[in-house]
Amino acid sequence: MLAKAKEWIDKNLKHLEHEYSKLQLWRANPIMVEWILVEQYGSLQPIQNMAAVSNLDSQTLTIKPWDRSAVHPIAKAITESGLGLNPQTMADSIMIKVPPLTEERRKEVSKIAKKMADDAKVWVRNVRADIMKMIKKAEDDKEISEDQRKNLENDLQKLIDDANKKVEDHYKHKDTDIMKI
Repeated sequence: MLAKAKEWIDKNLKHLEHEYSKLQLWRANPIMVEWILVEQYGSLQPIQNMAAVSNLDSQTLTIKPWDRSAVHPIAKAITESGLGLNPQTMADSIMIKVPPLTEERRKEVSKIAKKMADDAKVWVRNVRADIMKMIKKAEDDKEISEDQRKNLENDLQKLIDDANKKVEDHYKHKDTDIMKI
């Protein structure tokens, strides 16, 4: 049961790191836009499934769709994503100049990072609740004794406390990175 909790928590922490990598900072990074969903041919697809996204330089992204008809839908999806990016369409590609972060934008991005950390903590609490139910059920089914239940609950709580500390450490590191000029 504790192994399952650790596995779920590790997945949650990896997801948080992945989400943090999407946050716009001062450098252009393809992962900033690859996940954005674009409506094309009646379905939603992430940009990475429709185009090659690469860095032109440290401040510029270039997106080259495999189908020319996707240029305008991709540009529209990027504009509507809320990332504050302004895509420039060419005949068969899109260029995005990543603007430097203003103090106001840094604070907005920091709030987004804090919300992501809070969501990760909620997820960790949900893992705790699920595993506690499994432990209680095992005791009710006479698979474990009361002492074993208490030991498992204590070990689980240590695991949860450690996970919450890691989430908070990730947030502090990301916040420092965001607020750095």
